Amino acid sequence: MDVILRDDVEHLGEMGDVVRVRPGHARNYLIPRGLAVLADSKNLVSLAHEKRLVEDRRARKRKAAVAEADRIEGLVLETKVRAGDEDKLFGSVTNMDIEKLFAAQGVEVDRRRIDLQDPIKKLGTYRLTVGIEQDVKATFTLKVLSE
Repeated sequence: MDVILRDDVEHLGEMGDVVRVRPGHARNYLIPRGLAVLADSKNLVSLAHEKRLVEDRRARKRKAAVAEADRIEGLVLETKVRAGDEDKLFGSVTNMDIEKLFAAQGVEVDRRRIDLQDPIKKLGTYRLTVGIEQDVKATFTLKVLSE
């Protein structure tokens, strides 16, 4: 019996796959739990339409992410903080601080997407990356200056 998976099913396939399963498994497990529907002509047409919608949505999302990455790429952010001897900061510059600097520029960035391993504790210029989407990243420059 052929069914269309409506969700990812371990050891069987991913959402949208048409798979052949035993009739009992389909009737007693997959269909009642909403994990699959019968692969008849009506459902196959519906699946093709749904796949097109998902692809269109994915393409629009990726296009918006690339546009956002282009806005961020090459951006130079500056922050002034108090520093002591040997250019050591009193405190540090964290993801939250960088997020506020982006907000001041009119760019909305989630602080969890900023690739900063450890807080910045010295004056200087830093090249950092921010992940917009899974495979879309942008690089920007952060200048940490003394007050």
